[in-house]
Amino acid sequence: MRCRQLSRRSRSRPGNVEVLVNNAGWDKAMPFLKSTPDLWEKLIDINLYGPINLHYAVLPGMVERKRGRVVSIASDAGRVGSSGESVYSACKGGVLAFTKTLARELARNNIQLNAVCPRPTDMPLLRSFADEGDAGAKLIDGLTRAIPMRRLGQPNDYPGIVAFLASHDAAYITGQTISVCGGLTMHG
Repeated sequence: MRCRQLSRRSRSRPGNVEVLVNNAGWDKAMPFLKSTPDLWEKLIDINLYGPINLHYAVLPGMVERKRGRVVSIASDAGRVGSSGESVYSACKGGVLAFTKTLARELARNNIQLNAVCPRPTDMPLLRSFADEGDAGAKLIDGLTRAIPMRRLGQPNDYPGIVAFLASHDAAYITGQTISVCGGLTMHG
């Protein structure tokens, strides 16, 4: 509902948003076959419809002014998949495809859209796995060992790339997906 209100307000006062950072996200990790349609709906509403609604609210003003920046926080779960996060991964993969498509559509309007993919980050969701006993602790330990930098991401690992992509220094970068993952999902 808040996105719709923002959309109406933004349309009544076009042109006042220069940068949009889609940073909302939520997940509840569990195997797909143990999840429910109610959970899927909540995940999709937050992680896919949320960004789509925000784009719809602010892009008309950016197009009118012929400038703007959008940085969507997706996830490497959307790039490479993640066990126990099937619907979340699908949503974040959708955000990546949506970002690339809009980057193509809006490039001639001088609007740059890019995505940042954090993974894995020492946040309450990840730490909640530790509450699951030995299996959760082993998961976090194994994940940390799999990261070439040998540490989980921290919340302060991400603002720099977001600020760069929102800046004029990134004026010739659009439609890109940048992983910030300590090397976990690097490929050649």
